Amino acid sequence: MADEFSIDSLTSRMKKSIDSLKDELAGLRTGRASLSLLEPIMVDAYGSKMPLNQVATVSIPEPRLLSVQVWDQSMSSAVEKAIRESGLGLNPVSEGAVIRVPLPELNEERRKELTKVAHSYAEAGRVAVRHIRRDGMDQLKKLEKDGDMGQDESRSLSDLVQKSTDDAVGEIDNMLDKKEQEIMQV
Repeated sequence: MADEFSIDSLTSRMKKSIDSLKDELAGLRTGRASLSLLEPIMVDAYGSKMPLNQVATVSIPEPRLLSVQVWDQSMSSAVEKAIRESGLGLNPVSEGAVIRVPLPELNEERRKELTKVAHSYAEAGRVAVRHIRRDGMDQLKKLEKDGDMGQDESRSLSDLVQKSTDDAVGEIDNMLDKKEQEIMQV
């Protein structure tokens, strides 16, 4: 009867929303070097746009320094330009095939801006989870209305959907709290 409804698929979709939020939060700069900081950067290489990790290796030799080892030295200037124009506020220094990217100290105003951005990412994640919940509830109502599912079964599944939603929103809130503490840490 309830073959058409799967709590596991809803939970899986919620998990994907949480994973997406995790990736977005990882890209927020906290004043500390992180490999995920340069992940979204695309480089003009060999006539097309390529992710930075496909033309270079990124490492963290010091807590406030990223080192980018370009595999093809002729791509060094393109990689440096991509990092400079990424909008992350970074100023790379080229030393041949190695590009050093020092991370500047964050001031209080910038920390507050980053916190607001983190809050907006988290709210977008909550909205996505709520949309998934709404889809599940609509599906349950339709199954109940069509007579494919009894009212008791529909209610118990509705409770499971709500519990999954509450768990997902709680996880989003925890991730936001951790990121906020990381950003505000001096």
